[in-house]
Amino acid sequence: VKLVTEMEKAGADIVELGIPNADPLADGPVIQRAAQRALTNGVNIDAVFDTVDRIREKTQVPLVFLLYYNTIFRYGISRFIQKAEETGVDGLIIADLPLEERSEFKEALSEKPIDLIPLVAPTSKERIKTIVEDASGFIYCVSSLGVTGVRTSFSQDLESFMQTVAKFTKVPRAIGFGVSGPDAVRTLKNHAEGVIVGSAIIQRIEHGLSDQTHVEKVGRFVNSLKKAIRE
Repeated sequence: VKLVTEMEKAGADIVELGIPNADPLADGPVIQRAAQRALTNGVNIDAVFDTVDRIREKTQVPLVFLLYYNTIFRYGISRFIQKAEETGVDGLIIADLPLEERSEFKEALSEKPIDLIPLVAPTSKERIKTIVEDASGFIYCVSSLGVTGVRTSFSQDLESFMQTVAKFTKVPRAIGFGVSGPDAVRTLKNHAEGVIVGSAIIQRIEHGLSDQTHVEKVGRFVNSLKKAIRE
């Protein structure tokens, strides 16, 4: 809860909460270790909903879940959606939701104030239109191929990819996967309406856990990202 309020104070517009999965296919080593730590400490989907309840007592910053479809499926789709609405979750990024099953899931969300945020990658070329045409919230644009994690460079075709996405939707585009710090933000900010930072924040949590400095470390880092956006 402290981390979320600190990140909001430092300038985060939206906070993404990952629900741990034992087999996180799209995640790199940093997020895999975080998921393992959470599972070892008994964190499950109900524990995450309890955390959202506590966050909502302190702040109304938009909260988005990043999770895998099998987590929702095991919990029960309608039960999950109801709980997400009750606690105040604003959006869902489902890393492995196939395009073919998305319309069914979107139907279940249709009367709810919850956005289903699509992931779109440079490899999706001929499917980009279908993926983004009925999107809401924002479009999660994957900056490069492979798993999540900190990178030093981005796809050469990023600009044309982002232009293609913009051609088919007016929904804000946010670039994620591999955004390591302020320099990466400066590189990417002119290509999109938002930048998503995951692994680099989790690294700072990981490094600060032993001496309990993780909250301020993350706050300072998020603030440096916000400054880079505003330059």
